[in-house]
Amino acid sequence: MATTEETKENAESYVAELQKKVTDAFDIFDHESNKTVDVRYRGNNRRSLGCCPTEGELHDILAEIEEEEPTGYIRFEKFLPKMTKILLERRYKPSPEDQLLKAFHVLDSEGKGYLTQEELTKYMTEEGEPFTQEEMEEMLSAAVDPDKGTILYKDYASLMAVEET
Repeated sequence: MATTEETKENAESYVAELQKKVTDAFDIFDHESNKTVDVRYRGNNRRSLGCCPTEGELHDILAEIEEEEPTGYIRFEKFLPKMTKILLERRYKPSPEDQLLKAFHVLDSEGKGYLTQEELTKYMTEEGEPFTQEEMEEMLSAAVDPDKGTILYKDYASLMAVEET
């Protein structure tokens, strides 16, 4: 059995590891290297950390970390504690692979085992919470089989799923 001191050290080590992940993800989108990120990258930044909040949840997070006078930028010193807390609480986790496959099966009403680029674009931009053009392009670049021009969703679902660590 671990001692209280070992448990505390393990917890501190885990928090430090999470903070490094958050810092690394932030730095990717900090194009000016000035510890700020354009709010337009807010979704990409969180998804790179394995968080998949809805657009409404993103707005709520942004409201908590944005400056009093909105500047269009998120400052690192506000982002780090908020994202560390979200990761510690394991909030906004992506769907597991089996749920993603079920969703794709619903979209593939003919049972072909794939979706066309046009079908996926229609579903992702016209149904539910629509993807932005940038999100759609990012998804298609990762999902479309370049030889067939289709999305073999069984393969793509495994790429989208994030394993619990």
